Amino acid sequence: MPADTVDLAFADPPFNIGYAYDVYKDKLDSEKYLSWSADWIAEIVRVLKPSGTFWLAIGDEYAAEMKVLMQRELGLYCRSWVIWYYTFGVNCKRKFNRSHAHLLHMVKDPDTFTFNVADIRVPSARQLVYGDRRANPEGRLPDDTWVLRPQDLPDGFAAEEDTWYFARVAGTFKERAGFHGCQMPEQLLGRIIRTSSNEGESVLDPFLGSGTTGSVAKKLGRQFIGFELSPEYSELALKRIQRVSVGQSLDGAAEPTLSAPSTAEGRRLSVPRGTKVKAEKQHISNQRSLPGIGSVEGGENRGNS
Repeated sequence: MPADTVDLAFADPPFNIGYAYDVYKDKLDSEKYLSWSADWIAEIVRVLKPSGTFWLAIGDEYAAEMKVLMQRELGLYCRSWVIWYYTFGVNCKRKFNRSHAHLLHMVKDPDTFTFNVADIRVPSARQLVYGDRRANPEGRLPDDTWVLRPQDLPDGFAAEEDTWYFARVAGTFKERAGFHGCQMPEQLLGRIIRTSSNEGESVLDPFLGSGTTGSVAKKLGRQFIGFELSPEYSELALKRIQRVSVGQSLDGAAEPTLSAPSTAEGRRLSVPRGTKVKAEKQHISNQRSLPGIGSVEGGENRGNS
């Protein structure tokens, strides 16, 4: 590919944690994995336009190393370190459940890059709560937050913050493509593509996988380039991209906190006859009265994207 031609690149590479891909060994020596990562990210930097943006999805194991690599060795600048908080993972047994992945937002030029503020502004507390005339009528930009179960804390977690909540695409989801175990939610890619590119511009994904980036890029009116090592994945991803059309709605809930029932409205397992449940009900009630208390779902395998 010629240099300086791509507006936005997004990559969700293998995390090097032993995930069972069909033709790729996801368990390299750490130094070899980092060396390989440096090689392909250097090519991303080469093909990006001077005003281009790169988003990298990565797990805990190598997030810090990747940030240092991109900043100190490859000359990129970090604009945001976003946390993707997800649900429907696998419960861990000897550590806290993993329920997140990292999204590193990098640019070539810290002064010139696409960041569509109008597409991500949201109403501020001054507008919605306090009726403050000093409030900017156009809303505000994101801020940081902590959260456990978003649907139980609707006032404490929102799409505008830099911890993003999207349920992982589980096997029972309608959105599931079915042939690839590491499928990103379309709404998450939609936020990235809307923020960091404009209609008609080019989006590159060097790890095409299930084809989510290509499908979303096409729906949002962007040009798309993708690479995939697996012949089977590439064929199925291409068919998926060909099925969608420009302007078509993205799959998944645009506001994920509304797509799942709250703890109070959820279904309960049947209780054996004669079991005392009064204390349990009181415990649930006490949990919901405390900010940040609830159940967390998550996994420790590669199923985090």
